[in-house]
Amino acid sequence: MELDYEQYKLVKEALHERRIFLQTAPYLSAMLPIMLPIYKYWQVPYYWVGCKMYDVLAGKENMESSYLMSKGKALEAFPMLNQEGLVGAIVYYDGQHNDSRMNMALIMTAVQHGAVIANHVEVTDLHKNSEGKLTGAAVRDNLTGESWGIKAKGIINATGPFTDSLLKLDNPSHKPIVQPSSGVHITFPSYYSPRTMGLLDPQTSDGRVIFFLPWQGNTIAGTTDAKCEVEREPKAQEEDIQWVLEEVRRYLSPDIKVRRGDVLSAWSGIRPLVRNPNAASTEGLVRNHMIHVSESGLLTIAGGKWTTYRSMAEETVDEAVKVFGLENRVRSGCITERVRLVGSDGWTRNMFIGLIQRYGLSTDVAKHLSENYGDRAWTVCSLAEPTGESWPLHGIRLTPQYPFIEAEIRYACRHEYAQTAVDFIARRCRLAFLNSQTALDVLPRVVDVMAGELGWSSSRKRKELQEGAQFLESMGLAPGVEVLSAPHTWLEWAKSAVLGMKQKPDGRMYSRAQFEAGEVDSLKDIFATRAKGAGDGGTEGQLRVQKEDIRVILRETPGYENIRSKELEYVLDEAGFSKRGDFDFDEFIEICAGLKEVSLQPLRRGAKEERRSIPVARSGGGV
Repeated sequence: MELDYEQYKLVKEALHERRIFLQTAPYLSAMLPIMLPIYKYWQVPYYWVGCKMYDVLAGKENMESSYLMSKGKALEAFPMLNQEGLVGAIVYYDGQHNDSRMNMALIMTAVQHGAVIANHVEVTDLHKNSEGKLTGAAVRDNLTGESWGIKAKGIINATGPFTDSLLKLDNPSHKPIVQPSSGVHITFPSYYSPRTMGLLDPQTSDGRVIFFLPWQGNTIAGTTDAKCEVEREPKAQEEDIQWVLEEVRRYLSPDIKVRRGDVLSAWSGIRPLVRNPNAASTEGLVRNHMIHVSESGLLTIAGGKWTTYRSMAEETVDEAVKVFGLENRVRSGCITERVRLVGSDGWTRNMFIGLIQRYGLSTDVAKHLSENYGDRAWTVCSLAEPTGESWPLHGIRLTPQYPFIEAEIRYACRHEYAQTAVDFIARRCRLAFLNSQTALDVLPRVVDVMAGELGWSSSRKRKELQEGAQFLESMGLAPGVEVLSAPHTWLEWAKSAVLGMKQKPDGRMYSRAQFEAGEVDSLKDIFATRAKGAGDGGTEGQLRVQKEDIRVILRETPGYENIRSKELEYVLDEAGFSKRGDFDFDEFIEICAGLKEVSLQPLRRGAKEERRSIPVARSGGGV
């Protein structure tokens, strides 16, 4: 709508690359319809024109044409939607993929074509000749501490948000070209959205776009860009998590209680928005990529986004051929539009049925393996051990909640360069991103299997447990939760049997269930001591407690003794009980649940605090 030519080029390129995604890695990529709910009649033609322009831009590479939905059809497709004032919806199509598996497929395809891969290796210095031209680099293995030098005809800096760090190694007077931008994402249980429809809200309270999509069996919600600092393990701030929750509450049905306890994981990713060093200082930041060659010969590719990774690589290698004088080594132009990634050649949509029939897998496990490993799923299954049950025959799960199996850990160690527990739970599969608490629960088993594969010592296993738990804090794990080291002495075994996963006294637990097992019965007993019958011979259902007695009951109830009067008044007001004089047991339970939810929320800063947000128009949006 702003007639921005740079954004036009970005969208056009992304639409072309989206189609290539579906062709080169069909088992990892899929179409997803995304709904834009409409609550004002004038928005109907506005959004319709915008989506049709999107269709026209896609041309022959369009997935499906966008279309209008009536209010009834919109609620049928997305029953969780807030129907108050709903006029209808527009649906358009976009692509979705599993980024961790896509990354591994790219790496293994590169190996298949002759690339040499190094994992956990960091560049510590750049080597130059007498003319100031690059001749190689010093690198360090971050797992062993070993350092060595590498000679090279050319060096490509493709380090995303860390681009400026390498440029400063090359030239200490370098001025930064990357504006790091964080995007907060949170994961909900699957029942928060339909399995086949996403939702996008382009008009949030502060102008940022928020999306709400089915993803890997759960639901993911996220926002666009906000300025940040570069760090290796960025954490989602509690204030941003609460902001996303507030926005989600606005467009979901009021009968769905959007709770902090339903957040299974929360994380922040860093996007490298760039400014061309050769451009005027006032030029805006966009999601386009740019290629820059330093005086030393360092070739830098920065910016861009997942969807355009292939075209970025093509342009970079074409430039590298010219800059590094490799013309006599090139036999053809770029062929990556036609190169199918590892796992694609023998894959079909019905391959999972063959996995079930041959190995006796659960249906969800077979689909998971097929859709994440492609034809390599056969190799994964060959590493699966018998379950010892009548059905399924193979595929021991890491957790009943998700279809990940132990064989995937062995496969990651033997075929995908996995070297740490975090490599598996976050970079080979997405369990840490789906559910941080579950990832913590399975961490000891992951460490045990990897120890058997890689020959870890007892001290290395303890280190992996500690570093894994520390990493999960950046994935939204409740503060203060830690995992005990693997037990090796009789004393450690006794401690683990008694304590298991423990929590520090000052930690907070975010639970999907509002009450722990047996807690409701305890509250019922406490309620009965203060409640009075509605009349002679009144039954338990007629027992009621006076409003003034609520505070007394709470002070005598473990876990509620520190609740403040303002928090109680807030909860009563939110529940519509502020003018009530007494409450029955169900209403008392609702009050207690509200108080537990409020107690998890951090102290909020001033409502008028200015957000350091990057305009949506410049963020690029989408995948």
